[in-house]
Amino acid sequence: MEPKEAAGASREGLAAVELGFRRDERWIFRGLSFTVAPGEALLVRGRNGAGKSTLLRLLAGLARPAGGRILWDGAEIGADLAAHGTRLAYLGHLDGVKGALSVEDNLLLPGLAQSAAARREALRTFGLLPFAAFPARFLSAGQKRRLALARLLLKGAVLWLLDEPGTGLDAASLARLGEVCAAHRARGGLIVATTHQPLPLGPVRELALA
Repeated sequence: MEPKEAAGASREGLAAVELGFRRDERWIFRGLSFTVAPGEALLVRGRNGAGKSTLLRLLAGLARPAGGRILWDGAEIGADLAAHGTRLAYLGHLDGVKGALSVEDNLLLPGLAQSAAARREALRTFGLLPFAAFPARFLSAGQKRRLALARLLLKGAVLWLLDEPGTGLDAASLARLGEVCAAHRARGGLIVATTHQPLPLGPVRELALA
């Protein structure tokens, strides 16, 4: 499908400047500096506990850094977190699927496109249209992950923050994820993704957390 047009097109993109985070008295990481320009993808790698998920939460404005700055088009995201929230889509470890709702009704969430045609096209993209009327509790783990990914196509965010997006996906679903990400980048979208496995994101820059 043609994903929904990304809102809030960026001129300069995302930047971290000497970014640091600590838990109690221990630094998880510090001194991180990087940029992600429109059309680019950054792949974050590192051992368990290195701070990959924490970094995504910082970039989403869901946690506060202990040092450094996070900029969007040159302005600190903390100056207007509400505006920052409208420009990003965040996919965490938890899929957020509500088992009591139908598969399609799981896409009836605030901030997502409300068009029935758009919802069904998003489900078709990730091979879930035959299950649209099924209670979501009957989906497999991989199908729930695909349902979570379908939400990306409905929010229309310019910045995608993806925490282990390939978890539970088979080869065909991974390939489709790659196609969706390529289309997003082609329209000037930005992607920051964490992973412990190969992801078909095309040309990427990598950031290794110790």
